[in-house]
Amino acid sequence: MPVDSTDELEAILDYETIAVVGCSSTPGKAAHDVPKYLLEHGYDVIPVNPYADEIFGREVHDSLSDVDDEIDVVCIFRPSEEVGEIVDAALERDDVKVIWTQQGIRDDEAAARAETGGKQVVQDRCMKVQHRRLAA
Repeated sequence: MPVDSTDELEAILDYETIAVVGCSSTPGKAAHDVPKYLLEHGYDVIPVNPYADEIFGREVHDSLSDVDDEIDVVCIFRPSEEVGEIVDAALERDDVKVIWTQQGIRDDEAAARAETGGKQVVQDRCMKVQHRRLAA
């Protein structure tokens, strides 16, 4: 069952390390503005984007499997049709606790696989908006 309650969302927002898949270096795009906001609010943001080398002065990883650091939340900024592959990569890791797809992005089948794999799932919600609403 997808995360929907305020208590669950608040608990997720207490995690510290967020891998942002599709993180962008282009200001004005949600895939740039949301991770920048998260960095400014104390989160450890790990950019994942095979088309960039550095974002926010941080090394960018080509894929989740290239990240050596522990990941709490995988935040997805990719089209809905790419979510399944990203969820499968997250399921290969033991450390990921939450799969979060940004506003306008959802894949119910992938979400069900994630939940079966023991992950919490938030779909079609902006992490920045939820943080402002619940934690800021």
